[in-house]
Order: sequence, then C-alpha cells, then structure tokens
Amino acid sequence: MDYVKPGEVLGSMIETGKNKANLSILQLLVKGFLGGAILAFATTLAFTATQQTSLGIVGAVIFPVGFVMIVLLGLELVTGGFALIPLAVMERQASPGRMLSSFGWVILGHLIGCAVYAVLYGLTITKMGTDLSHPLVQMLIQTSEAKTLAYKQMGGSGLALVTIKAILCNWMVTLGVVMAMTSKSTAGKIAAMWLPILIFFAQGFEHAVVNMFVIPAGMMLGADVSMADWWLWNQIPVLIGNFLGGVVFTGLMLYVAQKGSLRRGAKAPVTGAEMAEPDGRALSVAGERL
Repeated sequence: MDYVKPGEVLGSMIETGKNKANLSILQLLVKGFLGGAILAFATTLAFTATQQTSLGIVGAVIFPVGFVMIVLLGLELVTGGFALIPLAVMERQASPGRMLSSFGWVILGHLIGCAVYAVLYGLTITKMGTDLSHPLVQMLIQTSEAKTLAYKQMGGSGLALVTIKAILCNWMVTLGVVMAMTSKSTAGKIAAMWLPILIFFAQGFEHAVVNMFVIPAGMMLGADVSMADWWLWNQIPVLIGNFLGGVVFTGLMLYVAQKGSLRRGAKAPVTGAEMAEPDGRALSVAGERL
C-alpha cells in the first residue's frame, strides 16, 4: 500500500524538522536559492497562462508544478519549514537557535535565487531592456503595486489584511508539505500535494517566497514601489503570517490531533522517495525538506 498512516507522518514531520535544523549553512543557502528560483519560474508560468486565457484558475492549476519540483528534489522553502522545525524544537530534537538560523539562511538563499531569476526573466521579456510591450511586464508591475501600495493605502487594516492572507496561504502550503508524506509513490505524492497549493494560489493569498520574486521584479520593471513599501507593507507581515499559519494551523494542530499515534523512538520509514547521505543517515526528499 502507498498510504502512510498519520502517526508515521507525524514522526516524519518531526524527524525532518530535526534534519532541516542540522543542515550546513552552504546547504541551506544553495537549497534556498534553488527553491526560490524554481518557485519564481512557476510564478511566471502561471502568470503567462492567466494572461493568455484571461482565467486566473488556469494559472492556479499550473502553478503547483514548481512546488512539486522543489519537493521531489528535496530543496528548501522556508514556508514549509515553518511547520516542521518548531515540532522538532518542541520534541527537544532541535534548538530554537538552530531553528532561527535555518530560517534566516534559507530566506537569504530565496532572496538571491528570486533576484537572479527576476533579472534574467526581465531581460528576456524586455528584449534586453529595449522593449516594454510584453504583457507580462505590465502584469508584474501591477501585481507588485497591488501587493504593497494597496495595503499601504489601507493603513493598519492593510497590515491586518496582508497578515491574514499570509496565514491562510501557509496553512495550505504546509498541508501540501505534509500531504506529500502520506504516500510512498511519486505519483501519489504529486497528486496529494497539488491540491492545497492550487487552493492558495487560486484565491490570491500571500506567499513570502512568491513575493520575493514578484515585488522586486515589478520594481525592476518600473513599479512605483520603494524598498520600504516592499518590506513594511508586504514581506515582513507576510513572513509573520506564513509562520503563524504553518506552525499553528498545520504543525501544532496536527501534533495535537495525532500525537497519540506518534511512534516515538522509531525512525520514519524509508521509502523509494528517500535516500541516504554518505554517512548513512536517511534523508527524505519528498516534501519534508520544505
């Protein structure tokens, strides 16, 4: 049977959180770089589909391809780690310091990866800066301004709104991470994780890593958005909201719901989606790395 029982999934969540907290700085940076860049690729693909069809739902259906690639390659998304590493800290298998260090280095990797893709993609759609007529140019500019200036105009209510949308977003994103652990087959993992990611993207919720690409890309192309607008009215509150959504609504709630069936002291079952590092430690590459 491909299905993995909830108690085993919870054990995998904790074990993976511990492994993530113990990654080296170089690993965190490189995995974060690749995770951010691949998610940016998926974002422009989804925007292209939306522009071509005038149907946002089409972009939402396509967007999870990036998440799937990141999951199956065992790369890093800090938003997924928000649900996993805190559980390892609760179980005293990782320290708060290691958790914060992991988050910080992965975020830095995301910023670099998203910036590199933003520059290369911007040069592509503007024909090396000579033509701004491509429809994605205006779409990125408008999205960048909508994700910052629109909240700024609302003041305190805008900060509350963007934080709530971030909570809702990462509730689904981290469910995608966990859902990937419920199957031992590659096809099962893809199907399971696809659904929550589609849900968040289709409803326009706020994802920190997507925004690390969309907002600066729009700024590079001429959006009337400052660095302060980006960080104060989107990036910081979205990171906070994503953390709350992941740790509270996925991590803690699943922990409370399933802790009675947690197989303490037992390693997560090694499946075909796992591989061993040279020192023999089993590391999953099927979603637990997010």
